[in-house]
Amino acid sequence: MTPDDDAGADHPDGTEQTPAAEVPSGTAPDIPTEEVLAGLLAEQAGRTVHLPPSVHIHDEDPDEVILRKLASHGVHLNRGMIAPRVFWPSLVVVLGVVVFAVVAPELTSRTFGGMNSWIVNDLGWYYMLVVSGLVFVAIGIAVSRYGRIPLGRPGDEPEFGVLSWFAMLFAAGMGIGLVFYSVGEPLTYAFTDPKPGWIGDQSEMAGNAMAQTFLHWGLHPWAIYAVVGLALSYAIHRRGRPVSIRWALEPLFGDRVKGWVGDVIDVLAVVGTLFGIATSLGLGVQQISTGMAAIGIVDETDNVLLVILIVVITLLATVSVVSGVGAGIKWLSNGNLTLAGILLISVAILGPTVFLFENLIQALGIYLGDFFQMSFDVGAYQRSEEASSWFAGWTIFYWGWWISWSPFVGVFIARISRGRTIRQFIAGVLLVPTIVGFLWFSVLGGTGLFQQMYQDMDLVGSNLDADGNLVVEGLIFAMLENLPLGGIFSFVAILLVAIFFITSSDSGSLVVDMLASGGHPDPPTWSRVLFAALEGLVAAVLLLAGGLTALQAGALATALPFSVVLILMVWATIRALRNDVRVAEQEEFRARLARVTEEVARSSTVGDLVDDRIDYRLSRTRNLLSRGERQAQRRRFSAFRGRDEAP
Repeated sequence: MTPDDDAGADHPDGTEQTPAAEVPSGTAPDIPTEEVLAGLLAEQAGRTVHLPPSVHIHDEDPDEVILRKLASHGVHLNRGMIAPRVFWPSLVVVLGVVVFAVVAPELTSRTFGGMNSWIVNDLGWYYMLVVSGLVFVAIGIAVSRYGRIPLGRPGDEPEFGVLSWFAMLFAAGMGIGLVFYSVGEPLTYAFTDPKPGWIGDQSEMAGNAMAQTFLHWGLHPWAIYAVVGLALSYAIHRRGRPVSIRWALEPLFGDRVKGWVGDVIDVLAVVGTLFGIATSLGLGVQQISTGMAAIGIVDETDNVLLVILIVVITLLATVSVVSGVGAGIKWLSNGNLTLAGILLISVAILGPTVFLFENLIQALGIYLGDFFQMSFDVGAYQRSEEASSWFAGWTIFYWGWWISWSPFVGVFIARISRGRTIRQFIAGVLLVPTIVGFLWFSVLGGTGLFQQMYQDMDLVGSNLDADGNLVVEGLIFAMLENLPLGGIFSFVAILLVAIFFITSSDSGSLVVDMLASGGHPDPPTWSRVLFAALEGLVAAVLLLAGGLTALQAGALATALPFSVVLILMVWATIRALRNDVRVAEQEEFRARLARVTEEVARSSTVGDLVDDRIDYRLSRTRNLLSRGERQAQRRRFSAFRGRDEAP
């Protein structure tokens, strides 16, 4: 994290805007109507970035107060406590895909496959450019003068402690994928499916494999989350808007975000989030079933087992989501972080410890040395079906997956990040999970590489499917079985995936429900249950329709339109931060002017001093006035001073 001296600054120059008197949450304040609020904003333009405290929505507010506050923002809910222009279109789109997949699974598989190929072949460069660009945007904002702006009103303190905050954003942001790909991804790149264009011996391939894994799980995905989370944190905590994606674009579209423009943005966010979470859930149940087979709980895995697992864990996630952020997600996230830490430390101690540290350092060097090349490698000179397949299954899939997750993760981390400065926020979101991710893959993936390369344990050969492809989800269990207490660690890994499954569905359901309810902090229980069930349903039908390919294509397709929203969000955020700085500078100027005016009014000698200084400056002026004009100015000033001194 950044130094604590940033935490108290309200503006880049250190000044504070004086807020209006706070209205206690849970009461019924004098809430302005939408028209009155618009008038207040027009009147206060250039003087403050904060909305009146009376329209800020608090978790403790009763429903009738929240509804009135939402109405003042232009958000109107129906009797079911949902925003109909967001809820119903989102539901129609999701159910349409589900029905299509159930009625015509083969056609669904071909459709998703064709969509996947088109995006990778024709728009892969676009995904690479957008995601890599967001890394530089996030870092640039953090180190700029905007970094000292707090995400909240003056005096706001962080709601969660640092460790709980890290645990919550980490579990929600990556979760299942960290376990799913921890061993399989480096081994795949090094032994069975190297990146097109790589050359070298086995040791060089292993180093490149680790660096490529770092690229997929390091700065790039977290930069997406940081940009979305920052835009939303500013709109929610700094401005005082409801929890909704549309308000992040208010600096660009103004009041139009209250209409169809905002509705489209929120619908894209809801649909993208549902498909992104469904992808993670599909990966999760595949790994859980493989782990159950590895430790002997089941004889073999099939679609029936996958569906049963989705149903059971979705029910558990539903119970958690009803309990809310504080009780459910926080407890699960902290518990899961503890389990993940135990597994990480145990493997590091029981595995090839020295090699794992060497692996981390060398892979980090390759990653940093090839950072720009890897960030912008779109396979332009690898024109083959194998190259397209590789990018579709790995880098482009990852970028689409992270983008589709970004509305959910952005809203979630924004909601738990009130009171932190922009610099603290970006440092926490961008750097800490990246470092932990590097450690995770270096230890688990490095152990798999060591067993394969130096201990004659054929992890790769024993985990190939009928087509000769590596079964990625099974490699972590094969690696753990070769360690002391391997069966126990395999069970811990299964439990880890299951809890990640629950936290992902839990967090995602709550966020989607909030978006579909216009930003209501406590959306209705029935819609929470509905969205939790929809996430499981989408995961099940995509698995049955096309397996991993359909899951990947779904994430890529829903990410495409939201990537445009991401670009607009960057533009809007920079515009908002510039305005924040401008308002702070104007506030400081007015404060200084008031102090000078007060000092002048109290001083008995300032008049003579000012007279002498003006006379001196007129006598020393050159070029701007001619000699005759300077003499005339002095005569007029002397006459004015004599008139002022006359009794």
